[in-house]
Amino acid sequence: MAEAEVSGVAEGEGGCGGLVALPEEVLEQIFCCPSLSHVDVVSVCLTCRKLQEVCQGRSTVWKHKFRQRWPRLTKYYSTTGNHNWWEEYRSRHTIGWKLRKIVDSFSKRFFTKEVPVDGFKDIEALGGPFHFIEDELLSILNMDGRKYLTGKYYSRKILCFLRQQNIMEKLKEFLSSPPEQQRLIEGVVLIDQYCNPLADTSLENILLQLNHITEEVKKVLRLTKSSHPSITAERDDVFIDLELQRQVLDIMNCVLYKQLKFKGNEDDYYNPMNSYIHQKKLTSSISTLILAFEASSINCSSNPKTFKLCNRELPLSTDMLDYIYIDAFDNGKRCTAKECEHLIGQKVAANFYSSVTIKDVLFRMVTNLFHLGKREDSDQSYQLLRNALDLYLTLAPDDVQYLMLQARLYFHLGINPEKVLDILQHIQAVDPLQHGVVGHLVQLTLEQIARKNQTAEVQVKRHTEEKHKKIEFSVGLTMKHKRYGYDCVIYGWDPKCMMGLDWMRTMGVHNLPHGPDQPFYNVLVQDGSCRYAAQENLIYNSSPMEIGHQEVGRYFSEFCGTHYVANEELQIQYPDDLVLTSQFVVKAYEHS
Repeated sequence: MAEAEVSGVAEGEGGCGGLVALPEEVLEQIFCCPSLSHVDVVSVCLTCRKLQEVCQGRSTVWKHKFRQRWPRLTKYYSTTGNHNWWEEYRSRHTIGWKLRKIVDSFSKRFFTKEVPVDGFKDIEALGGPFHFIEDELLSILNMDGRKYLTGKYYSRKILCFLRQQNIMEKLKEFLSSPPEQQRLIEGVVLIDQYCNPLADTSLENILLQLNHITEEVKKVLRLTKSSHPSITAERDDVFIDLELQRQVLDIMNCVLYKQLKFKGNEDDYYNPMNSYIHQKKLTSSISTLILAFEASSINCSSNPKTFKLCNRELPLSTDMLDYIYIDAFDNGKRCTAKECEHLIGQKVAANFYSSVTIKDVLFRMVTNLFHLGKREDSDQSYQLLRNALDLYLTLAPDDVQYLMLQARLYFHLGINPEKVLDILQHIQAVDPLQHGVVGHLVQLTLEQIARKNQTAEVQVKRHTEEKHKKIEFSVGLTMKHKRYGYDCVIYGWDPKCMMGLDWMRTMGVHNLPHGPDQPFYNVLVQDGSCRYAAQENLIYNSSPMEIGHQEVGRYFSEFCGTHYVANEELQIQYPDDLVLTSQFVVKAYEHS
């Protein structure tokens, strides 16, 4: 009865009579208008059966609306496929709505701790295609740069977790395939993607770049050595003639190092980014080696300090002295075995000059990343260590030494104690002789879990309290360090230095005019570090700037141009600071 009444109004009383009388193709064009939202279209469809059939029966309207709202997703649909676009639209919209509710809950649940592995189970339970979830997270990350910072912070964490899970499954599948079906560049790209889950790195794009390098080499060959057989040869063809080999090597060096300007990063040799294949020009020795290896059919060899490409100078010889070793880091310089030993400063056994497998190269890459992560004590280094250990133990799941390193790292960082117990259980199964060390660490981990389960009260700090009367600044203010000149934002404070005596001695706190009995501030620094600065060393930055620190969103919801606005969780700890920060900024501008 109700449907008949609505239909009667639509068709008989002129409310939609003129609209319904239009041809279906015209109605589709109207519904596809960008100014009409999906809510508008659904509302119109409910007025009568014909309009509903136009929208849902022919599917053109919802196909257009889908592509209009989520253009990134069109690549997942073939042009010839038969899709139910209404269902696709509804599914994507529902997943996006549910995902935003989960993201908004993360700050309340995990403000005081690292997001545990099981903290992502709500995301995994959403169902639906992975690219729907990924697209919604990217939509959040692409919102107005200065707003919704806390949502972006947790969206970034969720996206990293999901992508790393996906990449790890691909890496395991790659490693389980027969060696003859593996290609080095595929494994290298997977390692790059795992360590840089937010970077836009794909195997397809890397292969395009490698093909470009190969074509450039062939182009130069055509111009200088037009009769060279490699111009028309397949990749796996081998040329015994030494002169033909040298010609290709010379031209490849010319293209890589002179024309395309690839070079080893001597100025910042220990930068982890050198190890990733998506880096354009500055690389490590192993990254440049991979480029050269993929653009040729030369073998790789390994010695204790560096990787080399090796080219056999005498056919069918197995003597290492009969090979020429190519230093990919040093512009493709050719070295003999003796020159290699001189380069690394030690004599090495013959087996170090033998060819290595694809897995050997991946091991070397991951080990390099592990040692680079150990060089510094920072959040970025810890994350690199975690990634490197994950990758190493995927390559060698039962390596007790690295399993123990992973367990100790997680315990030291105080994150995922349940995973620490799983790792220790695995160590015990692989090597029962480790029971003493394992048992001790199990006990410490259980104590850590017990402490975490105790609900600690949030410490509320008010400026109005007598013990806080010396506090001059408040959370959200962007500051500059008087001595070191770095820019930062305050996210916490103490009425006096709360660090231990060893830290104060190392940092020379007692040498400050006001010593440790002055307010100290927790600050996020532009260079990505977190520091604890004395009040006398900080000055308000009269030209406020955004602080490019990855933890900013954990504490702040917005940068309003003059200061950061604390999110709800930080406001609970510092209830006076939101107003005081605004007042401080106004007074500073009036004074200036």
